[in-house]
Amino acid sequence: MPREPLEAIMLVGGKGTRLRPLTLSAPKPLLPTAGVPFLAHQLARAAECGVTHVVLATSYRAEMFTEAFGDGAAFGLSIDYVHESEPLGTGGGIRNAASRLRCGPDDPIVVLNGDILSAHDVPAQVDLHRKMEAAVTLHLVEVADPSRYGCVPTDAGGRVTAFLEKTPNPVTNRVNAGCYVFRRSVIDQIPVGEVVSVEHQTFPALIAAGAVVMGYPESAYWLDVGTPEAFVRGSCDLVLGYMPSPAVPGSGGESLLLAGAEVAAGARLTGGSVVGAGAVVGAGAVVHGSVVFDEAVVEGGAVVTDSIVGRCATIAEGAVLDGVVIGDGAFVGPGNELARGMRVWPAVRLEPTSVRFSSDA
Repeated sequence: MPREPLEAIMLVGGKGTRLRPLTLSAPKPLLPTAGVPFLAHQLARAAECGVTHVVLATSYRAEMFTEAFGDGAAFGLSIDYVHESEPLGTGGGIRNAASRLRCGPDDPIVVLNGDILSAHDVPAQVDLHRKMEAAVTLHLVEVADPSRYGCVPTDAGGRVTAFLEKTPNPVTNRVNAGCYVFRRSVIDQIPVGEVVSVEHQTFPALIAAGAVVMGYPESAYWLDVGTPEAFVRGSCDLVLGYMPSPAVPGSGGESLLLAGAEVAAGARLTGGSVVGAGAVVGAGAVVHGSVVFDEAVVEGGAVVTDSIVGRCATIAEGAVLDGVVIGDGAFVGPGNELARGMRVWPAVRLEPTSVRFSSDA
């Protein structure tokens, strides 16, 4: 039996402060990830899962989303855009976006956070939601350190018994994975124009009122790409095929070269690295598990590991990067060895032979 078409809201209004300096020029969901904007992977996956209409809840640099995705036809979707002049929180953002939904009060609405990479079975989550006639159904994953996330205990039947946001003493390692299925009428109960957190307000209030809030646990690939380390890992996993996405251009593998990229003989690209459009990698350079943005240059003999090299940045001959973020247009001169966790701001010049260990150059 064919599935009914679904609608989705994607929350893409955050400023992405954990990914600075990359997000100084573009919102986090638009950063190049395995050759395309990160959000392209979410949109393509949503279309695969039966979503036909998406509302993007935007705020920071909202106009860039329209320029990138237009009406959504390239993904087989219809996309509407809703702007928040002032951030309204997760609940307020969902309520604001609901003004563009087309469905009835009892229909399911898929809500996705714009910084999550997930291969979980969204239709199965929707099916559980419908079967249990739930108010909300939360995708849950198990993590090693649940104190960093919203901890979500459930009873034997899978019903959520509490929502403990970032508690220091988690009672379970199952956490909120950032994909929700709401009954439309539940969204409509969120106050209009107010700052509301679904994690701190909406979910606890529903549970306290006795509403059916279900947990949908699954062990498929899942990653929060909000930090530079996770962003690099997500891009590499997409290229390597660990996280399937129809939006990845080309066949992937150990590396992905975009149009116009130049890689000299003797250079080594491994670990799912991406070399952006018009970027150059010189002879003898090593790029492993890294993302090199468009028009950047990695000169011969340089070593780039687990790092991000911003647009039009230059990594000079013999420089070494290990777990570093290089801002757009920055220059890292010969002899520099940059330590893990360091971030170099756009247009900064690190002159030859200088060595930096600060995390805020």
